[in-house]
Amino acid sequence: MSELPKQEDTEDLEKSKDTLQTALDAADEAQVAEIVDNLSNQEALRQVSLMDASDRDDLMTMLAPEAAAELIEEAPAELAVTMMENLDSTVAARIMGELHTDTQADILQDLEMQESEAILAEMEFESAENLRRLSQYDPDTAGGLMELETFTFLIDETVGAVLKRLIEGDDSFERYRGQHPYIVDDAGRLVGVVSLRDMLRSRRAVRLADILHQPISVKPETNQEELVDLFDENPFLGVPVVDATGILLGVVSRIELAEAELERAEHESLSRQQIGDELRSMPTLLRSRRRLAWLSSNIVLNIIAASVISAYEETLTAVIAIAIFLPMVSDMSGCSGNQAVGVSMRELSLGLTRPVDLFHVLKKELGVGIINGIVLGILIGIVAWVWKDNAFLGLVIGLALASNTLIAVSIGGTVPLILKNFGIDPAVASGPLLTTVTDMAGFFLVLSLATLFMPQLIA
Repeated sequence: MSELPKQEDTEDLEKSKDTLQTALDAADEAQVAEIVDNLSNQEALRQVSLMDASDRDDLMTMLAPEAAAELIEEAPAELAVTMMENLDSTVAARIMGELHTDTQADILQDLEMQESEAILAEMEFESAENLRRLSQYDPDTAGGLMELETFTFLIDETVGAVLKRLIEGDDSFERYRGQHPYIVDDAGRLVGVVSLRDMLRSRRAVRLADILHQPISVKPETNQEELVDLFDENPFLGVPVVDATGILLGVVSRIELAEAELERAEHESLSRQQIGDELRSMPTLLRSRRRLAWLSSNIVLNIIAASVISAYEETLTAVIAIAIFLPMVSDMSGCSGNQAVGVSMRELSLGLTRPVDLFHVLKKELGVGIINGIVLGILIGIVAWVWKDNAFLGLVIGLALASNTLIAVSIGGTVPLILKNFGIDPAVASGPLLTTVTDMAGFFLVLSLATLFMPQLIA
């Protein structure tokens, strides 16, 4: 278990916050740079997220572009955009030039069109054109995840040329994130990849053409699930991305893909809570509007569920004990359904399940639903029987829970696939749909069975 921060550590952090604010107010760029340099990236970003917009813009403007870019690279996507969106276009362009190209593209996609074009206008023409092209790809494809920086050599070069660049510590080498050298022809078409181990075993005069391996490459439209499968099957540091003619466009690194998978998992977790990609540094009205969009829709869904209860008002009045068990049946069924949703979401994210597997998933969930429904139905049936001393009440509640559990796991397992097939984010919409259906079905099953066994229940 992680330790709580010591009191003196907390005091030091709060002191640094006050000192940073003082330096910002005094426009002391040297002191600002020194304070940020002495903070961890995590603590620096925490302080950035607590600043108001004007102080945040001042900080990003005073920092050296390299230092500002380092913070942005470590920031959550939403905060990274917030840190860039109101900056002077000249300042933003200088910072943008220090970012990895995949991060640049992500930020430009989330900025307003006018802001994006203003930044691009301040950048070198070739870099701006590359970014415009990169920004056209979907974020969850190879084109959206790739970096344009590639460690490339021409096919006629020698092992010595590669080793020389490594030994000299080429300034741009750090941006390659450990890629293997990719070999291209004069037209920029990918023809092979060279292992660093093979190069170290070869004489310096050996041509790269003599030791290259045939590369495995992907197209820009290759989706994230396919990339995960490819990296799972191969110990690659990165995978080259080529266009239809074989020209090398960029590289998707294992690190970048892992970060993208983590971001997606976090997004799906938040979406299941109907929060989305929210940070408290966002405008209050925006955060309120996002939450209300789902909360208000839940009012409608709950009215639908309540209408089922209203239709059986006489039954509830006659057998008041039923009211005690209604929330139990809906809640326990909902839990079973959420388990099925979780499994489907995980398999979707790993690429193990796709919408075409709907009936396979349904068959698997029916088996679990039948077993769990019977066990849970018997357990709650016994509780109801013993508690209220009425075997027929136990039968009603037990049958209702068993049936609703079967319905819940069937819906929970298949709804994410159906939503995915129609291009709807399953992480956002599965929860409300599951809750509404399990509530309605649970209320209906309990009350209709109670109506059927009314004479025995009131005897």
